[in-house]
Amino acid sequence: MIRRLVPLCLFAAAALILGALTPPTSAGGKDKKAPEIPPRTGTSETIHLFNGKNLDGWEGYEDLWSVKDGVIIAKSTKPINYSTYLLTKRKFSDFRLIFSAKLAQSEMHSGVGIWGKQFQTPPKYNNAKETVTDPKAERTEFTYQGQLVMFPTEWGLYDLYRRHGAINLSKEIRQLAKDAGKQHGWNDMEILAQGNRIRLAVNGKLVVDWRDPQPELVNEGPIGLQLHSNTVPQEMQFKGLVLTTFPEEKMTTVK
Repeated sequence: MIRRLVPLCLFAAAALILGALTPPTSAGGKDKKAPEIPPRTGTSETIHLFNGKNLDGWEGYEDLWSVKDGVIIAKSTKPINYSTYLLTKRKFSDFRLIFSAKLAQSEMHSGVGIWGKQFQTPPKYNNAKETVTDPKAERTEFTYQGQLVMFPTEWGLYDLYRRHGAINLSKEIRQLAKDAGKQHGWNDMEILAQGNRIRLAVNGKLVVDWRDPQPELVNEGPIGLQLHSNTVPQEMQFKGLVLTTFPEEKMTTVK
């Protein structure tokens, strides 16, 4: 059981000795033990979400998402008021996703949205009570509500348009990911999402093992690649994106 007051060095030692970190029992600093929802069962298949050539099987703004040399490129040259996503047309619950991502321009984090849904009417700026009424005009047709696995810069977890930062992990745990990751290089990652449990490996190191204390918020949904809202030009790149449905309960890239 990960406790927030355990020094960072003990986390690292445990990872080296045991090869894994056990899941924390709280979210957002609240002493609430998360229930242990077991992995769901279903047909296991391996799916190449990205064919390396085009964005077949995905949907998002075509002026922001493109493919070059086998890489998905998310790029903005003008301010983006709302984070936008490239979404899979298929929905998933339990899965393993192996991919690589690179922050090519700006210092803004990105992420992968899971267990959520396409969300076209988010609150207006600064989480105001008023919501967007014209998604096409406001360019919110491809926003996302759900759990976000963040990288790089702000490694951790976030709940988009629901609990916000309330599910984020402790600074010590997020530091493990920063130490394993690269700010502007390619990061090889594995997300294992089963039951209400999210595990993340970065460049061969297990850095996150967390259970959602509100399993009613875990739902089958599309995978969403994030291009974050920003006032400056930015570019994020993704490749690989091989997903296995209803996988074995183990991390395959942890060394």
